[in-house]
Amino acid sequence: MNKRILISAAILAIIAIILGAFGAHKLKELLTEESLSAFETGVRYQMYHAFLLLFLAVFTQITESVKQKVYLFTMVGIIFFSGSIYLLSTSSITLIDFSSIGIITPIGGVLLIVAWGLLLRSFLKLKGD
Repeated sequence: MNKRILISAAILAIIAIILGAFGAHKLKELLTEESLSAFETGVRYQMYHAFLLLFLAVFTQITESVKQKVYLFTMVGIIFFSGSIYLLSTSSITLIDFSSIGIITPIGGVLLIVAWGLLLRSFLKLKGD
């Protein structure tokens, strides 16, 4: 499980760096300031959660069951949250109306909150200070 989490974290980080560079250099010319800002939000949250997965993989005081749940909620959350933001913010240049998937963004956000909530619950159960 830890290897899968580490690989997923690295892939998410690589994609975030590529998309961030693409946004800063190419999309800057093509998108409105508002759309570019939304795109950058998707990149930022994807990178934050790549770091979360790295932490999850190496933190030994979390049960495998919790790790699996946090991993699942994080991965689906990032795909829904960042993925939908990428599609919505670039719809002006792809000429594809993605507005119907707008509901997926907050669902992804809720899944990310659930992942963090599961971690919090695990931390509260730890023995000691």
